[in-house]
Order: sequence, then C-alpha cells, then structure tokens
Amino acid sequence: MRIGFDAKRAFANKTGLGNYSRFILNALMVHEPGHEYLAYTPKNSRHLFDEYPAGSIRYPEGFIDQKLSAYWRYARITRQLTADKTDVYHGLSNEIPQGLQQAGIRSVVTIHDLIFERLPHLFKPIDRAIYRHKFQSACRRADAVVAVSDQTRRDLIELYGVDDSKIEVIYQDCNPVFQTQLASAERDRICAEYGISGPFILCVGTLEERKNQHRLVEAFAQLKNHDFKLVLVGKSTGYVQKIKETIQRLKLEGRVMLLHDVSTPHLPALYQAAEVFAYISVYEGFGIPIVEALHSGTAVLAAKGSCLEEAGGPGGLYADPYQTENISEQLQKLVTDVHLRNSLSAAGRAHVQQFSGKHIAGQLVQLYKSIS
Repeated sequence: MRIGFDAKRAFANKTGLGNYSRFILNALMVHEPGHEYLAYTPKNSRHLFDEYPAGSIRYPEGFIDQKLSAYWRYARITRQLTADKTDVYHGLSNEIPQGLQQAGIRSVVTIHDLIFERLPHLFKPIDRAIYRHKFQSACRRADAVVAVSDQTRRDLIELYGVDDSKIEVIYQDCNPVFQTQLASAERDRICAEYGISGPFILCVGTLEERKNQHRLVEAFAQLKNHDFKLVLVGKSTGYVQKIKETIQRLKLEGRVMLLHDVSTPHLPALYQAAEVFAYISVYEGFGIPIVEALHSGTAVLAAKGSCLEEAGGPGGLYADPYQTENISEQLQKLVTDVHLRNSLSAAGRAHVQQFSGKHIAGQLVQLYKSIS
C-alpha cells in the first residue's frame, strides 16, 4: 500500500501533536517496512525530524499551493494525493482534507481529545467553533477514526454521535529517549545542573490551569514527616503567577522549584531520579508524561476522571484532581512507602509494553488494510 500522512505537525511542532506524528511515522517505517509512507507537509525548516527519508516527503507543488499552504492542506492536497496514487490518507492531527471520497482515496483521522468540549471555559469561542467544525467534519467523512484512548472514544460517541464501529482505539508511546536508563552519575550530573538535590516529586507539563499544578502544590504542603522537594517542569504561561502565589502563601519557597527550560535530552534524567511522578491534570486525551514516567521506572500519582488511569494502569495511584486532601493522601502513601513505590514501578514497566511502536504499527497497518 501507499499511505499518505498529514505530517505538518511532525515537521513543525516540537511537542504534543508533533511527538505523536513523529512516533507514528517512525514506528511504521521501522516495524512495517513493507509499505510506502509519504509525509505531506507545507514546509520542513525546524530540523525536528531529520531522520525521515527526504525522498518520502511531499511539499505543495506550484506557486499558489506554496503561498496558500493552509488551503492546500484543506482541499488542494487531494489532487496531489491522486497524482501520487495514494491508497489511504491518514490525518494525524484531528483533520482530513476535502475531496478524498470523490477521489477514491480511503481515509483515517486520529482524534486526540475533545478537551475544548469538556472544558470550554479554557478556549476562545471562535477556537471552539473552528475545532468543532474540523473534528466533526473529519469524523463524518473518514472511513475510520483512531482515538488515542478509550476516554476519547467515549467522548466521540457521546458528544459527536460517532458510530462506535467506526472507531479504533490505538494508543501511542513516548519519545524513545525515555526508554534508555542512564547511569546514576549522569542522572546526578544533570539534576545538579538544574539545582535539584535530595528526594523529589516531579511534575512535567505546560504550566496551565488545566494541568492543575497549584493544587498539587497545596497537596504537597499538607504532607507530613518528609524531606522531599516538588519540581514543576513546563512551559510558562500566565497561570505561573497563580502557582507562585500559592507557593508564597504556603511558605514553600525553598521546597518547590519551577523549571521552564529543561531540554528533552535532559528530561529522562529527571524522570529517573524522581521518587514519584505526579500528574493531576483535570482532563487529558491520553497523558504521554505518564508513559514517560512508567518507562523511567518511576511510581505515578495521577488524576481520576479522564484517560490517565488508562495510561498509568497498575503503575500508579489515582486521586480526584479537585480534592486537595485526596491528592495529598495518595501522595503521602508514595512518599512514605518505598515498597509501594517499587511495586508500582514494576507493574508500570509491564503495563507500558502495550504502547510499543511495534504493537501500534501492526494495529495501524491492519486498520489501513481493513478499509482499502
């Protein structure tokens, strides 16, 4: 088969949808090499995916498509797909172009989450309207829909009325850098570079309201008889001020660290050195940081209520993200019980194997075959 992909995010986005797109394309190349994979992107200037074969990358052809690349992705790309004799087109980031059905090209779309529907107050009305149009249109026109978690599958059925038989839940794995264990000396060196010493609880994720870090700080303040620190790693937003005010109010200036510029190659050291990974986001589509922690052998505390229990499985404890006391209670167990942490670590390493690239590539190829 010749399979085309909307690969804009793979070449343009450093995190999130970019990580997903790179993971899928790499997994297919490595584990299912018997097919041809063409990556369609408006441009490739950020050097985020240099390992992808240059001969399999397709750019807009012609002056108009190059200048109007958004419209090229929306509709005109279909002509190029037809000329390339594409059998299946996979929209990796919630949308597919117009005209695929008329051109006889089968299609798959991956829907990552419907957070903008579940937490509408966090999004501008115009953005919600655009997302809703794109997502609903893609689900209606695609031959199959990939949901990255069972939570997303349930949301698609409940909120958009997508036929369950059309949806395939196919998980994803994280960046392979998190799957290599570092020597203890290297971990210590990197932690020292960021001023981290002693036992600590780690949280990685954009510092924004939905990720709920201020409540994690409040729960941390309630812990008893411990010498742990809390390290929050993530891109800064306006929400950081609320976190800082919480730290000051609870007099935790010396116990809570905020780090905004940790490079991806350094993150595995922090995950592996942490005693506990805490991620109490109020809503997620999947929860890649949980998977990163499981690969690192780190016990997890995550939130109930969305997909994080799927991602963490038996590798974690879970708490109500809106109940500070519940979060603190579960965190206290992890901080004080080494045996529990070790048990969760072992269970997490076994659980995370289902997210392997080989397994997921096989599922995707089977799906492509079923609709072609």
